[in-house]
Amino acid sequence: MQSYIQYRNIGHVLRQQLGTDREKAIRCTDGPPSASPAGSLVAASQAEEAVASCPVDRVMTTKRHSSELSTMDYAFKGVQDPDDSALAGNKPEVFIVGWDCEGDPANPHNFSTARRVIATLIVAAIAFVVGMASSIDSTVLTQASADFGVSEVAESLATGIYLIGYSVGALFAGPFSETLGRNMVYIATLALFSIFIMGSALAPNFAAQLVFRFLAGFFGSTPLVCAGGSIADMWDPLEKTYGFPIFAVAGFGGPVLGPVVGSYIGVGHIGTWRWTEWISLITAGLVLTLVILFQPETYAPLILKWKARHLRQITCDARYKAELEVSHTSFWSRMRTALSRPFTMLLEPIIILMALYLTVLYIVLFTFLDGYTFIFADVYSISPGLANVIFVAMFVGIILASFLVLPLYRLTKKEMAKAMTTGGSHIEPEKRLWFAMLGGSLSIPISLFWMGWTDFASISIWSPIIASAMFGYGVICVFLSAYMYIIDSYEVYAASALAFVTLLRYACAGAMTVVGIPFYKNLGTHKTLTILACISAVLVPSPYVLYKWGYLIRQHSRHAITRK
Repeated sequence: MQSYIQYRNIGHVLRQQLGTDREKAIRCTDGPPSASPAGSLVAASQAEEAVASCPVDRVMTTKRHSSELSTMDYAFKGVQDPDDSALAGNKPEVFIVGWDCEGDPANPHNFSTARRVIATLIVAAIAFVVGMASSIDSTVLTQASADFGVSEVAESLATGIYLIGYSVGALFAGPFSETLGRNMVYIATLALFSIFIMGSALAPNFAAQLVFRFLAGFFGSTPLVCAGGSIADMWDPLEKTYGFPIFAVAGFGGPVLGPVVGSYIGVGHIGTWRWTEWISLITAGLVLTLVILFQPETYAPLILKWKARHLRQITCDARYKAELEVSHTSFWSRMRTALSRPFTMLLEPIIILMALYLTVLYIVLFTFLDGYTFIFADVYSISPGLANVIFVAMFVGIILASFLVLPLYRLTKKEMAKAMTTGGSHIEPEKRLWFAMLGGSLSIPISLFWMGWTDFASISIWSPIIASAMFGYGVICVFLSAYMYIIDSYEVYAASALAFVTLLRYACAGAMTVVGIPFYKNLGTHKTLTILACISAVLVPSPYVLYKWGYLIRQHSRHAITRK
């Protein structure tokens, strides 16, 4: 709905421009348009006023070598020919459509802050629902395994195969979003996710459940890849300091709160285990409704493609084109790149280190889905349902990390100002490691040692609960640093880098969910948590090493940026 209104508004503004005289077309005042109400589109009248206010030195009008500009050329802003560029050599009569000016209201970077926050939260809501579906099944292992006549270890595959579907689907989402736009991909994949979650709820046997869970995970992987692009569409490098945490804190709540949602399902009078899937389906339906009704399209090349289409319709002149239409990069070419380039990142030290770090964290996180029963229910003689409710403590730790956003934003702003005084336009990617360095990486092994060595009936249950909150704080801090550092370090290659990181961590986490029960059962909670703590302790120096020597590592990289 929002995308359609955006499309219509662009056409309305262009027709208004066509009806104005030359002076109005180039008369303007500086500055971005006024903010529109939160969650709503810029009204057509506001858009017209903002377009008319573009400063003359920023307006790009059509340039023709053989004749003077016509009245129509003045009327349409944001259009230029490619001059002597490579595009001009192939299509000299193509006129490239761009933004009207720096303050063009159609540009997602110029949406009001409230509107961008709401759009980011809607993307986070998608991540929440698909994340919740990844972990909610872990709460009903006993009931589901009894229903299908399989062991609990086998039934834990319902979670593992979903995560493996995540890892595979992450390779395909990027090229589709760069062809169809973010919104279409979010809507289509969330609808297909809902269908396969419903199939899992109705599965007649264990094999069918696994197939439907894999397909649900495959189509649910979209926000893992596209969310970074959506955030970059709307937030500039400085604003990402708080824009990305808005997504991450809300989106990360899915896998953490999934066990809380499913804690008492299948017990007593709260339905059968299948209600874990029905709740996921209902939540997905609500989020899908939000996306359809309120989420604007944020992929700039597609919006410019809409503008070019309107110009062709208005003028009956096929020479108006967006760069997306003349780039000669086909969908299948982008797909080949998306499937092959992530594996070239195996040679990138930064990617290897961050992928390894996140993989270890996700292995710990998803083995907790089985482990909390052993850590809390068995030791403290509480019900499995109450043990799953304790996951709330981990989410509290995630929320606590949000208190770092404001001070780190101020520090980032100072670094940005310093960079601009020396002619730069970006901060060094290593500055993104501050989240992990401010206790994030240290919190993880400390919390695991703490939980493992105090998990005794003679010690208050609040001790491991507080430790789990500390673990949540550490995980979100490392996640924020890793993602923002990779995005800033690789820029145009960031999608491929993140696809590889996603593929590795979810594939490994999916495999480890199957061994989680034997691991805790055979070794016990103390040894298991100590082993996990030791592994995570080895990775603690990673953000500090990269902060000190990351620039030198990027200098020897094939894909990373190296500007100072």
